[in-house]
Amino acid sequence: MNTWSWDYVGEIMPQLLHGLWITVQATIYGSLVAFALGLFWALALRSGNRWVTWPVSAVVEFIRNTPLLVQLFFLFFVLPSWGVSFGPLTTGVIGLGLHYSTYTAEVYRAGIDAVPAGQWEAATALSLPRRRTWTAVILPQAFRRVVPALGNYVIAMFKDTPMLSAITVTDMLFEANSIGATTFDYMEPITIVGLLFIVISYPTSLLLRVLERRLVR
Repeated sequence: MNTWSWDYVGEIMPQLLHGLWITVQATIYGSLVAFALGLFWALALRSGNRWVTWPVSAVVEFIRNTPLLVQLFFLFFVLPSWGVSFGPLTTGVIGLGLHYSTYTAEVYRAGIDAVPAGQWEAATALSLPRRRTWTAVILPQAFRRVVPALGNYVIAMFKDTPMLSAITVTDMLFEANSIGATTFDYMEPITIVGLLFIVISYPTSLLLRVLERRLVR
């Protein structure tokens, strides 16, 4: 039975921290893609034009009901056969962002619907152009309501990044598996990876709760 070795932990920490940095990058960039694309989906679904809403709705539902790992495999292994290829990390960012954009779209929709009808009426009374109504009146109020929910999806995305190791992204899990395959000792690297996820995600969850209480006042 293997015993815990702090010397071994000290040796492998630089490699695991490198994996942590890759994990953080994938989460940050994936979140930016998810936020931007999710807003696009949400606005397209509210366009009122069925030639826009129907295709967008079909795409959103297809992505939402397809496993993330399948989507990552499609982007990384299938698209190159059509002449479209990206590096592992870029593919991971696109996959995470695309997948989670379908959920952030629903968050945006709920935030927009929560804006009081009087705000729309006031904008109409002031003869504000439609674009100005969205950018100056509706979206700022909607964003205030959806920030905590978006933050929860960032945490969820962070915890889904181990899937990226399946497409050779050198995230924390990839590095831990590489270390274990070399040393035949998985206990320390896998345990450290689990602890790093807890150390980052749990305090972030607490901060989001505080933020939510302040924003919903």
